[in-house]
Amino acid sequence: MAQNSWPSPDYNARAVTDSEYEQLAARFSDDGVDGRPSDPAIVTAGAGLSVNVRADAYGSIRGRAWSSGSTTVNLTVGANASGSTRTDRVVLRLDRATWTIRAVVKAGTPGSGPPALTQALGDTGVYEVPLARVTVLAGAAAVTVTREELYIGTRIRPCTSTTRNPNPVPGEACYETDTGRLRLWTGAAWATVFDDSGDVEINTLITPVWSVGVTPVIERRNGIVCLRLGSFRREQSSLAGSSESRLPVMIPAAFRHRSRDQYALAYVEGISIGRITIYSAASDRPGQVWLVQKPTISAGGYVLTQSGPSWVVD
Repeated sequence: MAQNSWPSPDYNARAVTDSEYEQLAARFSDDGVDGRPSDPAIVTAGAGLSVNVRADAYGSIRGRAWSSGSTTVNLTVGANASGSTRTDRVVLRLDRATWTIRAVVKAGTPGSGPPALTQALGDTGVYEVPLARVTVLAGAAAVTVTREELYIGTRIRPCTSTTRNPNPVPGEACYETDTGRLRLWTGAAWATVFDDSGDVEINTLITPVWSVGVTPVIERRNGIVCLRLGSFRREQSSLAGSSESRLPVMIPAAFRHRSRDQYALAYVEGISIGRITIYSAASDRPGQVWLVQKPTISAGGYVLTQSGPSWVVD
């Protein structure tokens, strides 16, 4: 069979069948309803054994649009005389016999949980996405509705860290090409879903009184910073136990905790323990690393730091 493409003047005079349209449009958007979980429910309990589908709801299945219309749609729920609780589903159903989408009640089996969704592909059959679950107790004269909307969502758009969508919607994702970060809009802020800085060496010789033995390395992945401080040697005069000393390390701005200082332990040559403070972005020593609460360290003495301090950044 020869290759084809549509719509095209070379194929069926640009006419497209319903099946061909579905093949073309199915991935234009995700299947589901338009909106977000904070919106009013699409389906609520109606009077007696019924449910209501609210007006002015919109959705899409396999590239086809659906509207609930300008007035509430009431759907009947079957009675339950089985003696066991029955769980029905309200679904949006694309029926390829008529190529229409309608909200319908899909009855479950008493005692067996909600019915499975049917999602047939091809030219025939039905394709369903969930809107709500409906609990029908045995002999009940009313129903209980639990929300189950599947939302269309948004695609991941490329951008830079300064050109993100200024009006995002909850669940929207973007990929920053300049930082390599995948971010998600929570409704209040952009949260980092993925990033990977790789190993970054952070030794900086602030003073000749310290030399670096094992190089300090920092890494940020998925909003979590992991630090290996390495080891240091006291090169000149001894350091009194009552004195603090800045180590030859600088935490880059993008790796600093926004408001909380971090702490680590250190083994000081001579079978002693010291404490290290890693200062936050909000401190008066942003990004600096200081050796504090320790014994006197003689010239030539080593400080071996705890490996693995970590904190959250974003």
